Amino acid sequence: MFTMPPLKPGKILVTLGAMQSSLSRTSQRIAQYILQNPQQITSLAIAGLAQEAQVGEASVVRFCRLLGYRGFQDFKRDLTIELARSNPLLDVDIQPDDDVTAIGSKLHETVNGVLAQTMTLLDPEQVRRAVSALLTASTVYLFGVGSSGISAEEMKHKLMRIGLKADALDNNHLMSMQATLLRPADVAFGISHSGTSPETVKALRLAQEAGATTIALSNNLGTQLLDYADITLINGHYQGELQGDSLATRVAQAFVLDVIYGLLVQARPDIARANKIKTLKALE
Repeated sequence: MFTMPPLKPGKILVTLGAMQSSLSRTSQRIAQYILQNPQQITSLAIAGLAQEAQVGEASVVRFCRLLGYRGFQDFKRDLTIELARSNPLLDVDIQPDDDVTAIGSKLHETVNGVLAQTMTLLDPEQVRRAVSALLTASTVYLFGVGSSGISAEEMKHKLMRIGLKADALDNNHLMSMQATLLRPADVAFGISHSGTSPETVKALRLAQEAGATTIALSNNLGTQLLDYADITLINGHYQGELQGDSLATRVAQAFVLDVIYGLLVQARPDIARANKIKTLKALE
C-alpha cells in the first residue's frame, strides 16, 4: 500500500483533493468541507468542524491523524500557514455568457493551477528513481487507456527519439499479455489519472509479479495502481464541473513526463543528441 508522506504547509489542500476517493465516507465529508471552506477552518474549533461536516469529533481526530497530525489543532495550524502563503484556486467553470477571451482566460488559469499542484505533489526522489530505472531498462512498456493512452504513446515516441527501447499499449488484452511476459530488466510504466483504470491496474500488477520494475503516474493517492508501483509519480489536477477535464489531465501528465524526458537527456546528452539526429533523419 502506498504510504503518504507527512503533510506540510503548501501540500495540504492539493493532497486532500488527490486522496478523496480513497477515504472512508466519513473522512470524505470532512475533506470535502475543508476543500470547499478552507478559510473557515482556521476559525473553527473541532466541535465546529464536526458539526459542519456532520461527523463526530472523534472522526475529525482520526482524520487529522490519517494526515500525519497529532490532532486538529496541529492540522489547523499548518492549514493556516498554507493559506497565508498562497491564494486559493478560483472556480473556473465555464458560464453560458462567457466569450472567447473569458473561456481562454479560464483555461489558462486551469493550466497554471494544475502545474502548480503538480510541482507541489511531485516527489523529486521518486522522479530520480524513475529516471534511473528508465536509463537502465532493457525495454520500457507504457500502459494506459483513453487520454492516458495518448500520454503513453507520446512518451514512447520521446523515449525512442533518444535511443531507448520502448513500446506503448492501450488494448487490455495486449497489455495483460505483454505485462505477464516482462523480465526483471524491463520497466512497466502505468499511466492512469484516476488510478483506478482496471486494464492499467491489472497490467501493472502482472508486470510486478513478473519481476519488472513498475512505475505509476496518477493524480489519485491511495488507489490500486499505486499498490503495484515500485515508483510513484503524483500529478496535480483542478477543474470546474463543466470545463477542461481532458486538458487538465493531459497537461499534468505531459508535464511530469517532460520532466522525466529532460532528465534522461541531461543524463546522457551526447547519446541523446546523436540518437535524436538519427531518428529525425530516418523520418526525412
